[in-house]
Amino acid sequence: MHFNDPAVAKKAAFGLLFAAAFFCSPAVSLFAGILFALTLGNPFPQQSRSLSKQMLQYCVVGLGFGMNFHASLAAGRDGMLFTIVSVITVMIAGVLLGRVLKVSRKGAYLISAGTAICGGSAIAAVAPVIDSDENETSLSLATIFVLNAVALFVFPPVGRWLGLSQVQFGTWAAIAIHDTSSVVGAGAAYGEEALTVATTVKLTRALWIIPLSLVSMLFFRCKGAKIRIPWFIGWFVAAMLVNTYVELPAWLSHGIALLSRGGLSATLFLIGGGLSAGVIRTVGVRPLMLGVVLWAVISVLSLTVIMTV
Repeated sequence: MHFNDPAVAKKAAFGLLFAAAFFCSPAVSLFAGILFALTLGNPFPQQSRSLSKQMLQYCVVGLGFGMNFHASLAAGRDGMLFTIVSVITVMIAGVLLGRVLKVSRKGAYLISAGTAICGGSAIAAVAPVIDSDENETSLSLATIFVLNAVALFVFPPVGRWLGLSQVQFGTWAAIAIHDTSSVVGAGAAYGEEALTVATTVKLTRALWIIPLSLVSMLFFRCKGAKIRIPWFIGWFVAAMLVNTYVELPAWLSHGIALLSRGGLSATLFLIGGGLSAGVIRTVGVRPLMLGVVLWAVISVLSLTVIMTV
């Protein structure tokens, strides 16, 4: 291997930073990935996208080995009302606002679904159901992706400034941040209890992919469309059940949870590495405006309710 070759050196640097990300905080890892992508360019764009998706799913399952089922169930139950109200509110507001901003009907619907439920996972699940084209899907994913990167940096400092408790912040992050990766990352940055609450409420929220896909099928009248259910949610619950009812050695459950957190940070490095100047240019003003307004609506409303209840 010739490190004098710039291409080889860039690949080696990316690999070293990826390995180092296992030992860094989620925010630092994400920032490092974004900085690398915007300055040098990601040498493995497609591989990063595929690996980050797989790693996120496995890491979420691994986090379940560090959580108690009963405590997590209580956290998910407490956030259920927020989830129902926020999902319906965001979907209606997104469709109406999309018309005002003249964003395509399906594009606005996908951005709304990503904001209301679980970011890229919801968009990937709903896109084939409503038969959206590749440009609409990519544009929606890019919009949500840019806002996710911002959220991971913004939410923890705002939560501390407002004096939110661990439970309050975890609930707020699960409702107001789009993608599961950023929700878990923000929760981990805020504290142990915030991580548990954020992960549980977010994955409970992700189950809304199923009814939303059914409604979308009727709304867009797409026959024969298949509904994709995130498999890792079931395994996450199974991991919590094992950790709660099976007497695993402490070193094993702790080790799996610790490795999963490190893997999450590395996943965020890969996700940050997917943000390029081209992605930012592709988003455009109107879809980004729609995403920002919806994000502001759900963030402010959910925070107001959480702080007053």
